[in-house]
Amino acid sequence: MFDILVYLFENYVHVRACPEGDQLARKLSAAGFEDDEISEAMTWLEGLRQEPELPVISPDSDSVRVFASEELGRLDAECRGFLSFLEHAGVLDALTREMIIERAMALPDHRLTRSRLKVIVLMVLWRQEQSIDTLILDELLTEEEDDLDPTFH
Repeated sequence: MFDILVYLFENYVHVRACPEGDQLARKLSAAGFEDDEISEAMTWLEGLRQEPELPVISPDSDSVRVFASEELGRLDAECRGFLSFLEHAGVLDALTREMIIERAMALPDHRLTRSRLKVIVLMVLWRQEQSIDTLILDELLTEEEDDLDPTFH
């Protein structure tokens, strides 16, 4: 699934250029992706298009995000630290961070690697049509050794 998400970002720089529904599924199939991966990616992308339940009160700049036990089980210290880095660097605001966490939690049960979290961050920013600093974009697109886990695509 993550290969599909990166493919979408690379081939549809502007989210409005990305086809919807069946047309996107056909294009992904023609690009060589498997039907089950396409279905999984389409379901995840549909959740990205919907407005998630986000905090009603916008946190202050000096507030601290406390992770629930289920979130701690999925997002290890490296992932949480990476989110904090992006937030302190001004790449993410608190609401975008929450959208990223929501999309991470929407994946099937498994721990996320930082590489996979980077793809989620990239897709949320892509969907919001936010401009991304070149150095941050390079960091988000850099693959790491931990992404070699063949158990989840």
